[in-house]
Amino acid sequence: SGKFYQHGTTETSQATLASVSPVFAVMKLDKEGNVTFFEKKKTELYQELGLQARDLRFQHVMSITTRNNRIIMRMEFLKAVVTPEFLLILDYRNLNLEHWLFNELASQLAGEGQLVTYSLPFEFRAIEAILQYRISKLQGRLNTLQPQILETLEALVDPKLLSVDRSKLHILLQNGKSLSELETDLKVFKETILEILDEEELIEELCLSKWTDPQVFEESTSGIDHAEEMELLLENYYRQAEDLANEARELRVLIDDSESIIFINLDSHRNVMMRLNLQLTMGTFSLSLFGLIGVAFGMNLESSLEEDPRIFWLVTGIMFLGSGLIWRRLLSFLGRHLEPPLPPHVPAVLKKSQSAAGRVELKNNLKAETFGLSRSMLTNQ
Repeated sequence: SGKFYQHGTTETSQATLASVSPVFAVMKLDKEGNVTFFEKKKTELYQELGLQARDLRFQHVMSITTRNNRIIMRMEFLKAVVTPEFLLILDYRNLNLEHWLFNELASQLAGEGQLVTYSLPFEFRAIEAILQYRISKLQGRLNTLQPQILETLEALVDPKLLSVDRSKLHILLQNGKSLSELETDLKVFKETILEILDEEELIEELCLSKWTDPQVFEESTSGIDHAEEMELLLENYYRQAEDLANEARELRVLIDDSESIIFINLDSHRNVMMRLNLQLTMGTFSLSLFGLIGVAFGMNLESSLEEDPRIFWLVTGIMFLGSGLIWRRLLSFLGRHLEPPLPPHVPAVLKKSQSAAGRVELKNNLKAETFGLSRSMLTNQ
C-alpha cells in the first residue's frame, strides 16, 4: 500500500508539473526556407531536442552555448535553437520581429540572401543570420543616437549663448544614458564572441554537420576546414562590433569634451558677473567715502561757508572727482592682481641642458625597447 501511494503521488506530481509547464510558441525554419508554426510545452520540447530543462531556461543576457549537437542562442529577446536540419525560434509572437522573421530570415536560411555562408552547412547560415540581425540592430541604435547627440552638443557649445538651455541638457542626459546602454550591449556581444574564439573546442562544437553527416566530414578533411570557417565568421562580426564600439567611444569623448567646454563657459560668465559686482561695490565705496563731506555740511551747524553761493558746486565737484579717482585706483589695483602670472624666464643654457637630457632619455628608452624586442625574438626562435 505504501508503494502504491508513493507511485500515485509521483504520477500526480508529474501530471501537475506537466500542466503548469510553460508553452512555447515555436517558429520552425528548415534548410529550404519552409516555415511552420506550432505550440509545444517546455517539457516535451526539450525531450524531443535531447536537451535538459535548464538549457531552455533563457536568461536576459546574450549567450551562445552547445549541448548534444544543438546550438542554443540568446540575443537580447531572441531565443533560438539551431540543429543541423532546422532552426527553432521560441516565443516569436512576443518579439515584435515580424518583418525580419517572415520576410528576411527564411530567404537567408535558404541561401537567397547576401550571406557569405550559403555554400556551407545549415548551422553556418543560421548563426550568421542571427548575428547579422543583432549587429544591424546595434548599428541602427547608433545611427539614431549619433545625429541627436551631435545636434545637441552643437547647440550647447555655441559661444553666443550666455546661458545653457536646460531642455537641451535633459536631452543630452537621456542620449548619454542610451549611449551607455549601447556600449554595454556591444561589450557583452564582444565578450561572448571572444569567449568562443579563445576556445578551439567550442568552435569545433559549433560545427554540427561535421560530426553528424559523414559526407561533410569527408569534405572537411579534404580541404574545407569548417572550424576555420566558423572562426572567420565569428571574427568578422567581432570586428564589426569593435568598429561600432569605437564609434560609440568617440561619441562619449565628444560628450565629455563638450561638458568641459560648457563648464568653462559657465565659469567665464560667472567670473564676469563677479567682476562687475566687485566694480560696483568699489564704486559704491568711493561715493560713500566722499559722501561724508556732504553729510558734514548737511548738519545743522553754522559757519561762514554756507553764505557763499559757490561753495555748493565746489564741494559737489570735489566729492565726485575724488570718488572717481579712488574708483579708478581700485580698478587698476584689481586689474593688476587678476592678470595671470607670466611664465618664469628660462635661461638659454638651462633650455639646452633640458633638451639634451630629453634626447638622452629618449635614446635610452629606444635602446631598452630594442633590447627587449631582440630578446623576445631570440626567445621565440
